[in-house]
Amino acid sequence: MEFHLKYITDDIKLSCYEDKLFKTEVVFDHHMLVWFISGETKIIQADQNYVFKAGDIFLIPRNQLATIINYPKDGLPHKSVVMHLTIERLREFYTNLNVKTKVSATQKVRSFDKHPFLESCLASLIPYFDLQEAFPENIASLKITEAISVLRTIDKSIDDILANFEEPHKIDLSGFMEKNFMFNMPLEKFCYLTGRSMTTFKRDFHRIYNTTPQRWLTLKRLELAHYQLSKKNKKPVEVYLETGFENLSHFSYSFKKHFGYTPTELIGQD
Repeated sequence: MEFHLKYITDDIKLSCYEDKLFKTEVVFDHHMLVWFISGETKIIQADQNYVFKAGDIFLIPRNQLATIINYPKDGLPHKSVVMHLTIERLREFYTNLNVKTKVSATQKVRSFDKHPFLESCLASLIPYFDLQEAFPENIASLKITEAISVLRTIDKSIDDILANFEEPHKIDLSGFMEKNFMFNMPLEKFCYLTGRSMTTFKRDFHRIYNTTPQRWLTLKRLELAHYQLSKKNKKPVEVYLETGFENLSHFSYSFKKHFGYTPTELIGQD
């Protein structure tokens, strides 16, 4: 897979994927502002799926589980400008502002429909990726401040995301896991997002499910995969991407080990 990544600073990058697709399952530590130059991206969250194409601009809030699948499109690579809006920088921005936020239980991806203000701000970064010398930090800071200011101008509710500096607190474990089991995250991430230490997470999990987290996750993902294949008529290559498996061969092996037949054999039975 051909993958290129250029950084202007630690918080501003240009990414380029030239192969068929690139899949990752993530929970970002920072808000991610993304502008597509070419290609297509599918973002899968527990409650909603999104498809973004060339010219689209969107914000992925921090601490939200997601599967992200990047595709080249129309003979062009998947290419995007990405800006990290870190908590440190946002705290500095909001220090002297009297902002009251409404905390939402679920902070969804925000799309800005090719807004000219944001597009102009992000497009102005492109020439800097060809610089040989280091990009001045003060200019980078100004560009990020500009992006935050533009977001606040075009989306009056964006402060509820950007000015919310709370860390995950202890929440209902069963409800969270039933909603997010399809994301192939390290167990440490599930602990963090449910507001628990590893020890407390495993103790609470065993009390609820009477099994280990990994066994339960594998079973839930296989059950979801079986449903999507048999009831939704999806193809194995689609299913493994959306149910938390590493790759197609791992998915097929695990599926046959549990059900006694492969995903392809299941489809052939219909």
